[in-house]
Amino acid sequence: MASTGVDYGGPHDYEKTGKVDPENNGLPEYRRDSIAVSVTTVRDLTHRKLKPRHIQLIGIGGTIGTALYVQIGRGLMNGGPASLFLAFTIWCTFILAVTLCMAEMVSYLPISSPFIRFAGRYVDEAFGFAAGWNFFIFEAALVPFEIVACNLIIHFWSDVVPTGAIIAIILFLYGLINLMAVKWYGETEFWAALGKVLLIIGLIIFTFISMLGGNPIKDRYGFRYWKNPGSFAELYREGNLGRFLGFLQCLIQASFTIAGPDYVSMAAGEAENPRKIMPRAYKAVFYRLTAFFVLGSLCVGINVPFNDPELKAAFKDGKPGAAASPYVVAMNRLRIEGLPHIVNAMVLGAAFSAGNSYVYCASRSLYGLALEGKAPKFMTKCTKNGVPFYCVAVVLVFACLAFLNLGNNSAVVLDWFVALVTASQLINFSVMCFTFLAFYKACRVQGLDRNSLPFKAPLMPFAAYYGLVGTFIMAFVGGYTVFIDDNWNVPDFLFAYMMIFIFPVLYIGWKLIWKTKYKKAHEVDLQEDLEEIEEYTRNYVEVEDQNKFNKWMDKIFG
Repeated sequence: MASTGVDYGGPHDYEKTGKVDPENNGLPEYRRDSIAVSVTTVRDLTHRKLKPRHIQLIGIGGTIGTALYVQIGRGLMNGGPASLFLAFTIWCTFILAVTLCMAEMVSYLPISSPFIRFAGRYVDEAFGFAAGWNFFIFEAALVPFEIVACNLIIHFWSDVVPTGAIIAIILFLYGLINLMAVKWYGETEFWAALGKVLLIIGLIIFTFISMLGGNPIKDRYGFRYWKNPGSFAELYREGNLGRFLGFLQCLIQASFTIAGPDYVSMAAGEAENPRKIMPRAYKAVFYRLTAFFVLGSLCVGINVPFNDPELKAAFKDGKPGAAASPYVVAMNRLRIEGLPHIVNAMVLGAAFSAGNSYVYCASRSLYGLALEGKAPKFMTKCTKNGVPFYCVAVVLVFACLAFLNLGNNSAVVLDWFVALVTASQLINFSVMCFTFLAFYKACRVQGLDRNSLPFKAPLMPFAAYYGLVGTFIMAFVGGYTVFIDDNWNVPDFLFAYMMIFIFPVLYIGWKLIWKTKYKKAHEVDLQEDLEEIEEYTRNYVEVEDQNKFNKWMDKIFG
């Protein structure tokens, strides 16, 4: 039995009782010192209670926050409609490559915090340590980002409620939701994510109808703004160089906005019958996200010209909520009343839900680190409902960074968080692709037939190399603006490149302290936790939901 960071005794202290644990969907029961325990007591105390529809919507909803509805307007101003559309389309191909890597590995071994633990198992324990803490910082930093965004959105209507009170209320709600049993988190996110999906579909329909003249002023504008002021905006420089820099800025925007495989992966350890539902979830999530983000970027460029004065003023002055959304700007141009308030309300729900997902992912990543002995032991403790409550508490403390908003311009605080997490997210994607290449080589050397896996990713290993190169390069490109003209300032530089400096420090530091070795293909352990997963799969008995409405939703999103 591998070390988990918690002293549970040696491998011979446990023997199967021949029974299954009814509290954990048929997982085999073990006995130690005449006490029957679940195998998850050995390694993982979380419960598999997330249904297929939960996994599907968590994967979609977790990535859709204010960036798709509001921050995307900044990309439009920087590059123009064609640059924005091309950048989002191109970046989706990199997300496909990363998704394929994670789909194969996680479907084979659906454990808690999978890609973090895979990095340590398949590459180097020090690599897993650095990857895990990088992912934790990424997810934890996104929580205050969305809290600040929620505050901005609420102030779209009124400034009566103090900023500090709003932040405190949101933190309390995040704590409440994430300390309940995971099935309630899944249920909350299912409905919140469904609202996000309906909102983006509604905005796409709005764009189609209004561009054909279905608006109060009967303006059939079509692709007018692609011609005037143009398809490509110049940024920092004139001519083709300026247009390229505008496109590059849109690509950076896309690299922050579009994600997906990491959120599905983090739920693997708490998913029911993961060998069956995870491959389907990865396939569905990619295509749905691509449709939403690619079509969303197209709609933004149709609705508003990149030089719109209201859009520019909204970002320059840090106007609250959906006031900076290109969709709301378009509605104001078309004299559509009432609809901006509906959009703002749904964007508020999207921002709150995204922050809630980040609390979940950050706490589970910290839990995964603790299981591997890379975080303090006490963080492996869970409630009787399988919630790692210490990990949730640490994330909420980190989220108190949102109170920085009390002393700074909200737009500045948001920009700092965006810069910090963009580089961190790109490092995460690079880690996933690199880890897959190690897994791929280990399978080949050890004779594990990939055709026998629950999901075999196509285009491998070329897709993994494509994803690795693209995400690695973009991690360094993201903060290039601090080096041109008079843009240099220390805070912007640090937030753009801090994680790029921290990652190797974490890796080298752990390696020197614990003398870890880079694992060769024949040394990689492809069997760890495999027996438990396969026995769980054999013993799993699907319990049909008696609620007719839930059964119907399971069929649609399962």
